[in-house]
Amino acid sequence: MTSTVSAVLITLTCILVPVSLLTVWVHDIVLDTDRYVSTVSPLASNPDVEAAAVHRITEAADVRVDGAQVTSDLAKWLESQGLPPRVGAAVKALGPQLDSAADAAVSKVATRFVESDRFEKVWTTANRAAHNAVVHALTGEGRGAVEVEGGTVTLDLGTAVENVKEDLVKAGISPAEKIPEVDKQMVLFQSDELEKIRSLVHLLDVLGNWLPVLTVVLGAAGVLLARRRRRALVTTMLCAAAACLLVGIGLVIARRYYLDHLPEQVQSPAAAAAIFDTLVRFLRVSIRTAIVLGIVVALGAYLSGAGRLPRGVRGTAERAADSAAGWGAAHGVHTGRAGAWVQAHRRWLTTGVLLVLALVFALWNHPTVLTVLLLVLILLAVLAVLALLAAGGRRGDGAGAHSGHGPAGDR
Repeated sequence: MTSTVSAVLITLTCILVPVSLLTVWVHDIVLDTDRYVSTVSPLASNPDVEAAAVHRITEAADVRVDGAQVTSDLAKWLESQGLPPRVGAAVKALGPQLDSAADAAVSKVATRFVESDRFEKVWTTANRAAHNAVVHALTGEGRGAVEVEGGTVTLDLGTAVENVKEDLVKAGISPAEKIPEVDKQMVLFQSDELEKIRSLVHLLDVLGNWLPVLTVVLGAAGVLLARRRRRALVTTMLCAAAACLLVGIGLVIARRYYLDHLPEQVQSPAAAAAIFDTLVRFLRVSIRTAIVLGIVVALGAYLSGAGRLPRGVRGTAERAADSAAGWGAAHGVHTGRAGAWVQAHRRWLTTGVLLVLALVFALWNHPTVLTVLLLVLILLAVLAVLALLAAGGRRGDGAGAHSGHGPAGDR
């Protein structure tokens, strides 16, 4: 009965690990305004997003500057002043050239604006004001400045167009004065499933940061109830890592599918890819971190076992520590009472170090693969120090007969 419960708990843990990562992502990134804004802010300087913004701003201004109408009005005025009709016809023929020149001027000014710090401020401000609408799209609660219709989330570029209009007027392009206030939208995200996933997102948001804690508790209970705990721990961590790997593969497939099925209103696939990658960056980092953590813990648990390879690795490490301690003693370096105390309490010291590092990892704000590797290096360094002190203690108290044994925690 106990083994069955353990198996069920371990299975649930493996399933809930990637789900927990999703809940943290939804709770901390998708539905948190400050973190959402900090996540999308770098997009203002992304080349693909800049190019898409220039295109949309130029398009918004272009429809307001009618070269043909301007030249027609000018021709009528010239003819009213008594000039020959052929002069008016010649002026009218300049309409396309005026349009082309206006387009080039607008594009140049729009590019200069988008590449400046002013656009970054407009982008950040608009996204902050828009976040409530994104939350509304995903949960059905709240409102915002972003339009959400048919699963499409768009950002209003009206403020950017107004800034470009002012720059055009300052540059001496008087027709730009006729550009009225516009409501030009730039598509941020589109999905036909947006309305359908509201209930799922709401559930993930409610679970928030509690599901990861529950997952850890279930996993610990499953391992403790198992007959062979070390093997259960290895199995749990490897299966959890495999589950995260499957989610990571699914994310790659989802990205490819999304980009292959972009709607017509998304005029820049490159910008859409940049926005998608930015929004899921934290989730990807979390998945990679969980995979590496699972492999590292499983490897550590395996090497602490009673198999031939683990015993050989530990024996080699102990002999290296003994050799180092012997070299140190030969050169007048002794551990004294500290070495003897470490040797006597090595198991508890090792356990304490593991618990402290586990607590540090749990409290780390958004750990990454580098975080895991850093903690592993710290652990190895501390274990090496403990091994050296214990080796010195064995030499000092005449317990050299035990030097061939593994770490105290494995006896």
